[in-house]
Amino acid sequence: MNSKIDFINGQTSKSLAKMFLPLMAAMTLMMIYNMVDSLWVGNLLGERGMSALTAGTAIVLIMNSLAMGVGNGISVMISRLVGAKDKEHLAKAIATVVAVSGIMSIILFIIGELSVVPVLNIMGIHKEIFEEAALYLKIYLAGNAALFMYMQFTSVFRAFGDPTFQMKGMLLTSIFNAVADPFFIKLWGLAGAAAVTVAAEVLCLVYAIFYYRKRKMFSIDFGKTNGSDAKEMLRLCAPTTIQAIMPPISSAVMVSFVTSFGLTAMAGFGVARNLELIMFMPTSGMCMAVTTIVGQCVGAGRHDRAKDYLVASMKIGGCMIAVLSGLVIVFAPQLTGVFGQGAETAEVVAAFFKILSIGYVLYMLTSCMQGYITGSGKPEKAMILLVLYYIVFRIPAAAFLKGACGLKGIWLAFLVSHILALITAIIMTARSQRKETIHDNTVF
Repeated sequence: MNSKIDFINGQTSKSLAKMFLPLMAAMTLMMIYNMVDSLWVGNLLGERGMSALTAGTAIVLIMNSLAMGVGNGISVMISRLVGAKDKEHLAKAIATVVAVSGIMSIILFIIGELSVVPVLNIMGIHKEIFEEAALYLKIYLAGNAALFMYMQFTSVFRAFGDPTFQMKGMLLTSIFNAVADPFFIKLWGLAGAAAVTVAAEVLCLVYAIFYYRKRKMFSIDFGKTNGSDAKEMLRLCAPTTIQAIMPPISSAVMVSFVTSFGLTAMAGFGVARNLELIMFMPTSGMCMAVTTIVGQCVGAGRHDRAKDYLVASMKIGGCMIAVLSGLVIVFAPQLTGVFGQGAETAEVVAAFFKILSIGYVLYMLTSCMQGYITGSGKPEKAMILLVLYYIVFRIPAAAFLKGACGLKGIWLAFLVSHILALITAIIMTARSQRKETIHDNTVF
């Protein structure tokens, strides 16, 4: 039950790379997986189809983020036990995690199905695309329980230092999605894209079960489920889940702001959000890697190693995103055409990226510190950071700047939130490290 990567004694940059690169590959494949729907829908169904898909994407992201948020909490819980080499407790904790996750997946499915129409109404979605967006979501959510369970398996494997499982699973489903999408979209329109996604999500879970049986990295004995581990899981997962759903909730509110500017603005925002994944997915992968690595370091009582990994992640991640964001900003108008959209939509996309510019580098740096704070066992503080980031900073700024600058004011609000969040993250991380130093000196 030891970690596959030695985060405690290994070289910092190499150990980080071993964890991060497969996770980045997995996140990139997830980006492709999510982008495939937009590519086929945009080219086969045009601006209307892209607008309907954009309207539904906010809810899809919320459900996916719920799964990732719970997974991050589980990763912290299991990685600390792996770092402490507590084999007996690990067996109990994993059994509890799988059992509780199964119950949660069913509850979230029911809530999601009942929320589709009310949420779309709150978002103020245009009548001409409302029915298509609602049908897409109702079909999509039918497979969400399978995706939820798959994400929890990835979290457990990641806690053991195995990030390749998620990469292989996403490769399998990305290929399936890319091949099947055009046929089903031609048959059933936007609903066809949703049906393929459901099949892909079920395929993910089937793959997870086979992978677990083959690797046998840990055992699952439901007779060892217990209330204390369930409480600890919920304690950690509550703040990490709130962390994860902040971006899509904020995005849903932003959609409600953008929709008043018409379908072209909506289509442009949809394209921009897809292109943003080029920066967001590596950033998410780095945050996951830092969370897990820091969790193991803290479990082993090595706060000094945790700090080393934070510094390394910020240097590597910041440089990577600077290059990627530069490429996207330069080629944004041309990339818009790949989604089957015209010159007017391309202008919206170009203005979006021109304004945000350096914001994506700031986003990476903030996410590294978020992962450090979460992995240190303080997910509630990281939760506060994300609430400030996406709700307190971004939404009021968008509401104000929309009135002052129109659509570009909404884009400017994204940049403002990136700047303020980075400043907040620096302050929170410095305070956390100061407390850890005082604690270590006291113990010594």
